[in-house]
Amino acid sequence: MTPASVITLFNVFAFFIGACVGSFLNVVIYRLPLGLSVNEPRRSFCPRCKKQIPFYRNIPLLSWLLLRGKCADCGGRIAFRYFAVELLTALLFLWTWFGCDREWTWALVLPLWTLIGLLVAATFIDFDHFIIPDEITVGGTAAGLLFSLAIPSMMGVESHWMALLWSLLGAGVGYGLLWGVVEAGKLAFGKRKLTFNPAAEFRWTRKDDDADLAIAGDTLQWSEIFSRESDRLLMDAEEVSIDDHPVESSTAVTPLGFYYNRVLLPGKESEPVGLDTVGVIAGKVRKIVIPREAMGFGDVKFIACIGAFLGWKAVLFTVVAASVVGAVVGVALVLLGRREASGRIPFGPYLALGALVWIFSGPALVAWYFRFLGN
Repeated sequence: MTPASVITLFNVFAFFIGACVGSFLNVVIYRLPLGLSVNEPRRSFCPRCKKQIPFYRNIPLLSWLLLRGKCADCGGRIAFRYFAVELLTALLFLWTWFGCDREWTWALVLPLWTLIGLLVAATFIDFDHFIIPDEITVGGTAAGLLFSLAIPSMMGVESHWMALLWSLLGAGVGYGLLWGVVEAGKLAFGKRKLTFNPAAEFRWTRKDDDADLAIAGDTLQWSEIFSRESDRLLMDAEEVSIDDHPVESSTAVTPLGFYYNRVLLPGKESEPVGLDTVGVIAGKVRKIVIPREAMGFGDVKFIACIGAFLGWKAVLFTVVAASVVGAVVGVALVLLGRREASGRIPFGPYLALGALVWIFSGPALVAWYFRFLGN
């Protein structure tokens, strides 16, 4: 074989491996947030009819194209995203292969492929569920530390233990930086206040270990309101009843203080009512103060994972790049009249994008920026 044909063969191999990993990531993206095992059942199944897909119909990229995005058994639509995840992962794996062939060391292929898989999975899970599971963040941080210990060139040093220390520093800087942002955001934007005139109807309904809070036609999931044990939802209400039993109050307005698992009634603050014993709380609300977070703790752990793989410099670049891109997207959505959508975009995908930019061109962009400032 000629050198050119060998290079082509290896490029095809890298692309194929990426597509296969992308196929597995589709399993992770679908199952992990739902608490399903990624190993059982071993084969993928149709999201609609749940029938397992045989191996000859589960060829990455090709199967979706040949079946025209439909299940061969029930005819249900298979979302284009499954194809997109496989193609995106394949292209990123190939791009990484090019980088290791021209600029980096071949020892970086496996850790960078691992990180890319984590970034892709976290991005699509965060888009769908607004969470990044600990299996990705905490597990990814542990993987980054182990890879750095085994392959010191990840941190640009020769000593294994020094590489581990730099990896720990990267994870610590990332975690500490975004933890500070979360705490500062909690102080500045940690409360959402709503006032209703006239008073609007509300209804809290328990659903197993969770609950729904319906107010003026909008429904909030109880577990999504409370991020911390100390979070409290305050409500000035009228005509309040708990399981059809009226709540007595000496004033026209009944102040209620909700924690995730209990509610404080006026004059009985020392005797909270456990919400696990309540089915329905209903009435009319004049004013409500809802706790909220500026950023989820999943993002904090996610940047720690990125720092463990790429180091503290990458952390700073990733956070800045993610903030800039997020601001641009937010402003664009506002200008397009989609202000509400701008507040529902998770930050994890921006962090993933910032990390990818660092992997492929971050140091060069930083060098260009400082040269630009020096002119």
